Amino acid sequence: MTPQRQPADRPAAPRPRFRSSRRPLWSVILFAVVAASIGVRAFRDVSRPEAWDYWKELYISPSLTSSLVTSADLNGTARGRPALVISGKIGVASASWFRARLDEARLAAGDTVLMSSPGGDLDQAIIMGETIRSRGLATAVGIVDTSGKIKPSFCASACVFVYAGGQPRLGIEGSALGVHRFVSSGTVSDPVAETQRTTGMILNYLTKMGVSALLVEAMSQTSDIRWLGPREMTR
Repeated sequence: MTPQRQPADRPAAPRPRFRSSRRPLWSVILFAVVAASIGVRAFRDVSRPEAWDYWKELYISPSLTSSLVTSADLNGTARGRPALVISGKIGVASASWFRARLDEARLAAGDTVLMSSPGGDLDQAIIMGETIRSRGLATAVGIVDTSGKIKPSFCASACVFVYAGGQPRLGIEGSALGVHRFVSSGTVSDPVAETQRTTGMILNYLTKMGVSALLVEAMSQTSDIRWLGPREMTR
């Protein structure tokens, strides 16, 4: 009987090699440099006075306040409809703050934004007015007392442009709308050009909102506040 042959020695199986997850030192340094440059740029942006004013206005101490009236009666024209009451000065971040308050209030088309403000930032006011128009909301000028009753108030200067966004614009007996001619403020390289730009922006916006030419004329006639009554307000 032939003896069984022993198998030849097989070479040992190669050990598995694991790829190192350690990144090269140069890539770590590059990442750190890029991150630092972004951080420095972000700090410079935030540290600018206007940037700080924006973040402060939006997150820390908004210049506007709001409250929701679940069933507002505006001279019998909006009985049973919710109204968001906005009071205070329009700040540099008020448009973003306002959109957030509208979302929280869940106002539907036909509900009302009730304004009471001495004015403030023109650009922000125009954005607020456009937001009101895009959501199909009405506007009125007034406040709400501790008993929940709506009382007359005033809306002046930039506040007029928030009010102009309403469709319809409601008039509350005793309330007043304060209009005046706008000029450029602050330091600009060309005051005349800046005033022309501001005037063109205002006219385009008021035309788009369907504001009467009589109101535009009243606004352009004086740099002092001219007070309009409820009938003139709703034109």
